[in-house]
Amino acid sequence: MADPWLALEFGADPAERIAQVGAAHEAFLAAGTEPRRVREVVRRSWQRSALVDPEVAPPVELTDDALESYRAAHPLAGVLPLFRDLLGGIALDGAHLMAVCDAHGRLLWVEGHPGVLRHAERMNFVPGARWDEAHAGTNAPGTALACDHSVQIFATEHFSRPVQRWTCAAAPIHDPTTGRLLGAVDITGGDHLAHPQSLALVRATARAAEAQLAAAHPAEPDAVTVRALGRDEAELRVGGRTVRLGRRHSELLVLLLDHPEGRTGEQLGLDLYGDDRLHPVTLRAELSRLRRALGAELLDSRPYRLRTRVRADFRTVTELLERGEVAGALDAYPGSLLPGSDAPGVARLRRLVDGQLRAAVLAGGDPATLAAWTATPAGTDDLAAWQALARALPPGAPRRPLALARARQLGIEYGLGRATSLQRPRN
Repeated sequence: MADPWLALEFGADPAERIAQVGAAHEAFLAAGTEPRRVREVVRRSWQRSALVDPEVAPPVELTDDALESYRAAHPLAGVLPLFRDLLGGIALDGAHLMAVCDAHGRLLWVEGHPGVLRHAERMNFVPGARWDEAHAGTNAPGTALACDHSVQIFATEHFSRPVQRWTCAAAPIHDPTTGRLLGAVDITGGDHLAHPQSLALVRATARAAEAQLAAAHPAEPDAVTVRALGRDEAELRVGGRTVRLGRRHSELLVLLLDHPEGRTGEQLGLDLYGDDRLHPVTLRAELSRLRRALGAELLDSRPYRLRTRVRADFRTVTELLERGEVAGALDAYPGSLLPGSDAPGVARLRRLVDGQLRAAVLAGGDPATLAAWTATPAGTDDLAAWQALARALPPGAPRRPLALARARQLGIEYGLGRATSLQRPRN
C-alpha cells in the first residue's frame, strides 16, 4: 500500500498532479466543493484551513529580543547543531531551506542559501512567523503538528496560493520522557523534493533529535508520566508501555495526582460525583478497574494513593509558573485539563491551572506570551488578554490590527459595545 503521507506515487507526473490538485483547490475556495482526487491528509487539512485567507501571509509574532530569548530557552535549541549537521548541507546547496518550529507552529530557525531565503521572506517564511494551519493553512510544518505525523506537502496542495511554488516535508519532534510535542523539523524547496527520500530524511532527523534529547536528559528507569492537558482521556506511560485511560479512570487518576497524600473513598466520591455521588460499591469497582489498568504495584488503598512518583503535564505547567518561567509554562500547555470532565474536583483543578497561567501571562504583559495564550482554547475568547495584546504590540506590528479587531468583536459579543481600554496608558 502506498504511503499516504507521501505526496506523489511512483511514476506520477508532477506537472499533471499540480494541475489536478490546483483545480480541486480552486473549486474548494470558490464554492466549498468537497475536494476530490486529493490525498485524505490534504483534504482534511483544507477543511481545517477553510477560514484562512489564501492570499495573506502568516503573521510574524516574535521578533528581535523576544525571538532570541524565546528560542534560546526552547528545548530544541539544544539539538540545533544536529539539525545543521543532518540538514544544513542540503539547505546550503542553494535549493532548499531547513526550518525548525515550536509546537504552536512558530518558526524558530530558518536557514539556507541567502537567495532562497530572500524568496521565502516574501511569504513570511521567517523566524518568528506563525505557520500552524490556523494561520498559514496547509503546509508541511503546520500539518505535521496538526496530525502529529511526518508529512510531505507538494505544490498546489498548500492552501495559501503564494506557497504553492514550494514543496516541503516535515516531521514532529517529541519530548522523549513525557511524549509532549516540542515542534517540528522541515525542509522546503522546489518540486524535486516530492520524493520518498525527503520524507525519510526529516523522519530520521526527528528521531535522531529525540534520541539526543533522551541522552541529555535520561529518564528514571521506572518513570511514570501522565498527559491530561488538552485531551478528554488521559494517557499514561509506565514501564515502556502507553495506556490510554477511559474518561472516568482519567478523572480518578488526576484526582489522585492532585492529592499525593491520599484520599478516602468518600473524598474521591465527592470529587468525582459531587452531591449526586453514586453508591460506594460503584466507586470501588472503578478503582479496581483503574488498578488493573495501572498495574497493582502503582495504586494503594486505605487511603487511595499512588505508590510512586508520577510526572503529570499539568504539574509541569504549575511548577514552571512557580519558577517564573511563563513562556516555558505556555509551551508545555496544549490546552485545559480534561476539558470534557464535569467532575467537581477536576473542574476545580482545571480552573486553578488555567487561572494561574492566565494571571501570569496578563501580569507579564509580554506580547509573545500574550499571543501564545490567545491562541489556546482557553485564551481564544479572553477579552482581557486580547486587549492586553493590542496594548503591548507597537502600532506597526502586523498582528496589532488583528488583536484590536478580536478585542472589539469580543466586546460586542459580551454586550460591552466597543471594547474599551485599548489605548496605551499615559506616563
